[in-house]
Amino acid sequence: MILASSPHFSSPVTSRRLMANVLIALAPVTLFGIYLYGFPALLTIVVSVATALASDAGFRLLVGQKPRVDDLSAAVTGLLLALVLPPSTPLWMTALGAIFAIVVAKEFFGGLGANVFNPALIGRAFLIMSFPAAITTWHKPVGFSSPLTDAVTSATPLNIIKLGGTMTDVGQSFVASGAAATTDYNSVLQTLFIGTRAGCIGESSILLILLGGLFLLLTKTMDWRAPLSMVVTAFVASWALGMDPVFGILAGGLMFGAVFMATDYVTAPLTARGKLIFGFGAGLITVLIRKWGGYPEGTSYGILIMNAATPFLNRLIQKKYGYVVPKKGAV
Repeated sequence: MILASSPHFSSPVTSRRLMANVLIALAPVTLFGIYLYGFPALLTIVVSVATALASDAGFRLLVGQKPRVDDLSAAVTGLLLALVLPPSTPLWMTALGAIFAIVVAKEFFGGLGANVFNPALIGRAFLIMSFPAAITTWHKPVGFSSPLTDAVTSATPLNIIKLGGTMTDVGQSFVASGAAATTDYNSVLQTLFIGTRAGCIGESSILLILLGGLFLLLTKTMDWRAPLSMVVTAFVASWALGMDPVFGILAGGLMFGAVFMATDYVTAPLTARGKLIFGFGAGLITVLIRKWGGYPEGTSYGILIMNAATPFLNRLIQKKYGYVVPKKGAV
């Protein structure tokens, strides 16, 4: 989550503007996810966002504080959570994850700007640990033509490789689902880039994720250092460990996590060097989990583990306010 809770907001107006930018950036992948998976994806998104808003307002009323759902941070958290869930996630699980993300991961830590961990990723991690079968069940894209059923379940590209498959096997799964015409390597990469494959609702299309990231950069809503460092590190680490680095970048949720999760101003370091180290650690941990972990994907845990290291990085590499580097030749 990029800026869903940041101590750097100078005013509620600034907060709403930044949150609005995040929602705009997420719109393309959200609409594409609904196009891929139809009404189940739409319902998952609606339930997650509505529950996040209700949880934010309800908890603050319960503890005697003024609700602030108008800052849009809860809406961003709910949308991000929905986009990193499979479209077949039972709606009550989606709601439970949104409640956990808002109440436990954010409000229990002091609310907006005080959370240590990314709330949306904590909600997803909670659901994975509690209901692993439901949260790791994937479906082929079906659009609005038919409902999601067990007959169209499919392994994700990362899972196919994790179970010993090859890129040809990945290509065959694309051909079987109608996402590609051939199984050659370039066709597989093209399908991964466009995003017509099994996966979470919003992580599929690398093209649309990059467009959203470009918008956030142009509007100065995110810093480029953490996501770039994370992607480059994942690429190099995948190559060093004998994994296909291009496939590793295009498959799974690495790009979505790098653009929309690793850039949170609260849970990522404050300094430029700290952000680079954060991205390095997140990318490396992601690849290590993919290589030797029990799950085929490691992006969520890579970012969350580095969230825990952020306070240490902020103390280790402190920003000296008011200090100006002297110009060369100055007396």
